[in-house]
Amino acid sequence: MIRNITAALFALFTAGCALLKLHQENVEYSAATVLVGRVLPDGPWRGPVSVAAIKLVEGKPVVEHEVWLHEPGGFELIVTDGSYTLVAYGDSNNDGRPDDDAPAGMIADTVDVARSGLIPLLDIAIRAGAQSAVRAELPPEHRRPARPSSAAGVVVDFDDSQFSAASGKSGYWAPLEFFRTIGGNIYFAEAYDPKRTPVLFVHGATGSAHDWQYFIEHLDRTRFQAWVFQYPSGAPLEAMSHLLYWKLLNLRMRYGFTRLDLVAHSMGGLVTRRFLLDHGADFPQVTQFVSLSTPWGGQPMAARGVRQSPAVIPSWRDLQPEGAFLQSLFARPLPAGITHSLLYGHNDGTGALRPTSDGTISLASQLRPEARDAAGLVMGFDETHAGILSSAKVVSEVDRLFSAAEGNDGAAGGRLGIAMRHPHDQEPPAGIATLVMRRLDGDRAQRAGTVLLSIGTTSGNSEVGSLEPGQYEVRLAAAPFRARPDRQRIRIESGKRAQVRFDLEPEGMIIGEVLSESSRVDRPAGSYQRAEDAIRADSIQLEGPGGVRLLTPRREAKSSLLDAYLDGRNDASNQMFCFLGLAAGDYTLTVQAAGYETNVSRYRIVPGHHSPLPPVVMRKAAASVKSKTAR
Repeated sequence: MIRNITAALFALFTAGCALLKLHQENVEYSAATVLVGRVLPDGPWRGPVSVAAIKLVEGKPVVEHEVWLHEPGGFELIVTDGSYTLVAYGDSNNDGRPDDDAPAGMIADTVDVARSGLIPLLDIAIRAGAQSAVRAELPPEHRRPARPSSAAGVVVDFDDSQFSAASGKSGYWAPLEFFRTIGGNIYFAEAYDPKRTPVLFVHGATGSAHDWQYFIEHLDRTRFQAWVFQYPSGAPLEAMSHLLYWKLLNLRMRYGFTRLDLVAHSMGGLVTRRFLLDHGADFPQVTQFVSLSTPWGGQPMAARGVRQSPAVIPSWRDLQPEGAFLQSLFARPLPAGITHSLLYGHNDGTGALRPTSDGTISLASQLRPEARDAAGLVMGFDETHAGILSSAKVVSEVDRLFSAAEGNDGAAGGRLGIAMRHPHDQEPPAGIATLVMRRLDGDRAQRAGTVLLSIGTTSGNSEVGSLEPGQYEVRLAAAPFRARPDRQRIRIESGKRAQVRFDLEPEGMIIGEVLSESSRVDRPAGSYQRAEDAIRADSIQLEGPGGVRLLTPRREAKSSLLDAYLDGRNDASNQMFCFLGLAAGDYTLTVQAAGYETNVSRYRIVPGHHSPLPPVVMRKAAASVKSKTAR
């Protein structure tokens, strides 16, 4: 990795074209927002679909970004500021045109983007008979070259060019271009098999699926199946960790796997730990995480690149030893139940000299004290940074770790089935809900805390596991619906399946956040991170049918906004807020904060209908406005 950064610095200082291209990439990336959602067919359609973000430029429709999915599922679009129409349609030919006999659909409301980092929950329902409406939104005779599928779980040949070493380098040098053309995704070496444990491999800087060829070839295919997360490694690591979460969430909803093992190389270990810190509790299926030659202490050359280079690869910022990203990785431990095995490489020295690196990463960085002390196993190998990926000893040790854990999880846990029903026996709404489980029994309740599990509502039935045995209180957050009963008590027993049932009642609601212009600029495109306390509004007012509702954000939250939502209370905590129990109609939202211009926005609410709500972005008040306000 040091060599990668050194070579990049040299190239940037000596190649004007490379410098110009990277600079332009940085400008565009910093101004971009990722739109995330799922394509949900109203019927049995499981064929390929395209998804496009369209905006008007001088009165004409322009497709800013589009992706192709081999089957309906999760999608990601990266766009700049503006107002967009999102469409989805059956596209068996992979040419960017709607099939005549396939379903189609669009989001009814335009999506307003203002450098928001990430706008989630943009689900698009597709149905038969909507092709004409979608065609009217697309540019006339719109066509595009064939694209690889960006839906999680596509079965591929890892010898294809998109997984080559050259492709990995392009994702490092031009992450935005890579994301727009290939995307980041989890790929399967073969069709999913519920009887075998998935092993997910995550590469490092300039890496690709090709890096894992030796591991995959020597994987015991009778017990394991290989998945690879390939992503543009030049992109911000925070954003890539959330992309990993989004892909795994879609795969879990699609296949319901009960165990998943993780193996990450080099910088991929940083991406994976960030994912586990933010979302590991949402994946009880993950118990084993193995990192190989990861620079836990960062790279001094990355910091030098950020300081001295006229153009910076975004992931360099996250590799700075004193940077915020690396410092946050050990601010708290991994969720309970996840074991981290830290495997590192070194080149043997001669005589009395001790090895100091693996030829690329220093031992001091690989063995950062916080990482070493938190690991369940720390083991070194006489291997170079790249050689550790083709070492028979390393593969054997990883196999031993996974085999030893195979009998210790799953069998001791229980499972929970969740049934969701819409009133009048209609099909439940499609989307993603959050199951909130609070441990009730004994002293373990304090240690376990609250477990949040994301589940799909498309089929009306879901199942999660493996869960630690015990007594739980279970609640369901399924916006824009209210789950009844409000809460249920269950007992999880080893090897058994418990069951809960919820009725979903449509409810009108607005859930959002308030950000300042400065905080949104610091949020990388596609990033999950929240700018905690970035701005504290003085008042948040909603006016519409039923009168005026006024919230004063709490400064010190004694309970979370999720608790308020579950209890049916209007609430605001720091920059997050929610208004619940709204009747259908038009509403005006007014946000005021000292030193900022008043923000006024308008929304139409339909109970049971999700409308995308981008963050409320507050602009600094001009000096004259501040003076007038002060008087």
